[in-house]
Amino acid sequence: MIVSSIDALAELGRELRAAGSTVVFTNGVFDILHAGHVTYLQVARSFGDVLVLGINADDSVRRLKGPERPLNALSDRMIVVDALRCVDYVISFAQDTPLDLIRALQPDVLVKGGDYVRETVVGVEDVESWGGRVEIVPLLEGRSTTNLITRARTV
Repeated sequence: MIVSSIDALAELGRELRAAGSTVVFTNGVFDILHAGHVTYLQVARSFGDVLVLGINADDSVRRLKGPERPLNALSDRMIVVDALRCVDYVISFAQDTPLDLIRALQPDVLVKGGDYVRETVVGVEDVESWGGRVEIVPLLEGRSTTNLITRARTV
């Protein structure tokens, strides 16, 4: 289900916590969905009852990945990830980091991929301050959107 605003996200977090659910949050671009993404999201979901996924807005992606990205518009990326069984809620964010979303949702578990180390994960201190934890999930070897784009350009 697509969440429309940060206020709605904060309310969702309160409702889920009141119901006793373990809330998991992760984020990313998810430009061209591939097996690495799906496996990562499935593992993230396994850490709790509900997975909330933050998706970088198009301008944010351009700032982080360069002017040729994203290949798929935000609305398309959100529709695709929202259709995955392991993803319960999707929300977009325009900033370069999801810190505002993390603070609004107050997840029990913050998940990032193996290309991060604990010290580089945005929101670690916040999540731990309310008793949550951070999980780093190993990435599937050789699976990345950048690799797919490079291969497509050389074919």
